Order: sequence, then structure tokens, then C-alpha cells
Amino acid sequence: MALPAVAANAYAALSRLGDQATNLGRDGNLAEGGLNFGSILKDVMAAVTAVGRKSDAQAQAVAVGKANMIDVVTAVAESETAVQALVSVRDRVIAAYEDILKMPI
Repeated sequence: MALPAVAANAYAALSRLGDQATNLGRDGNLAEGGLNFGSILKDVMAAVTAVGRKSDAQAQAVAVGKANMIDVVTAVAESETAVQALVSVRDRVIAAYEDILKMPI
């Protein structure tokens, strides 16, 4: 079960990504010029990886008695939420690609 803070953090991260996506120009670059879809995707993958590493570090810390179980459960829930969001986005991108392939030329 995800904690309310975990869900709030996930929604805030998705909101920031949505704000970045709405600022994209015709060429895929932001108006202030720097980010494109590839760099946004790279940043998201790095964030999901960081959450996973945090979860692993918390699990190792509890194994040696240096962390609370609550911290581990919170870190694992954040990791699970991040991976589920990433898989959901991946599925939507694949579905969009398949729709584009079905379009007549």
C-alpha cells in the first residue's frame, strides 16, 4: 500500500514532466532551449534508477540494524510507484507507435 506522501511525490514528478512537455515547441525543444524528449526521458530513467538505489540502500541499512523498517517500506513503496508509472508511460508510448504504424500513407 502506497503512503499518501509517496503518491504526492509521484504526482508532483509527473506534473513537472507535464509542464515541461507543454512547453515543447514544434521542433521538440523547449522555448528556453535545452531539453527535448530524449533528455526528458533520460532524466526520468535516472530518477527511477535513483529511487531504486535508495530503496536498496535502505534495505541494506535495515539488514545491519542502522535503519527503521518504516523507512524501508517507504523507500520500497516509492520505488514501486516510480516503476509502475514508468511502465505505464512505456505502454502508452508503444500504443501510440502502433497507432502511427496503422495509419494509411
